[in-house]
This record gives sequence, C-alpha cells and structure tokens, in this order.
Amino acid sequence: QVQLVESGGGLVQGGGSLRLSCAASGCTFSWYAMGWFRQAPGKEREFASAISWSGMTDYADSVKGRFTVSRDNAKNTLYLQMNSLKPEDTAAYYCAAKRSFGLVGRFVNEYDYWGQGTQVTVSS
Repeated sequence: QVQLVESGGGLVQGGGSLRLSCAASGCTFSWYAMGWFRQAPGKEREFASAISWSGMTDYADSVKGRFTVSRDNAKNTLYLQMNSLKPEDTAAYYCAAKRSFGLVGRFVNEYDYWGQGTQVTVSS
C-alpha cells in the first residue's frame, strides 16, 4: 500500500519561499512517477508539476520559473521548492504517484495514489 505524506506548508509573505516534501512508503519509490497538484477553496484540483523516476520534469505555466520539483530516490522523498510566491499560489498542495517509468501527465485521474495535502498560504 503506497502512502504519501506531505509536509512543509505554512504561511509566507508574498515574494517568499517554501519547500514542500512528500515522503513515500510502502513502495519502490523509483518505480513511480510523481506529481504535485494544488487546490484552492472553491476550485478544482490543478496540476503544478511532475517528475519521472529519472528526473524529467514538467510544470504548469503558472509556476514555471518559480517552482522546482525534485526527488531523492534514496530517501523516498519528493520535493517542491517554491520561490517568488504569490497570493494566488495559496492552496492545499498534494503529492501524487503513479507506477510509471515515464513522465505522467497533468490530469488528476492519471495518478493512483494521493497524500493528504499540506496548506500553503501566501499573504499580500
């Protein structure tokens, strides 16, 4: 049973930075493509970033150039470095996993496992 636990969220001023982590257990982490999604109140969950087992990455236009996704397969951990944060980045952030050796797409239903989310709030 794959379990994903996010951490690192919090309250930050606009222009600040946060680093999210997602610890995976119950799986061979390197067999899984990983993604970060976010969901603001009253809005649908949306794609933010994804990374394959080998480090290929993909970013939504809204975060490209500000967010960096990475993973440490030895530590079974996924990261999302968020810089130059804006109030519109305020959301619950979720990590997701799908067993794949390629890069998984941008749709929620493409992923099989989800964490419980961590809240990021950016003040203006």
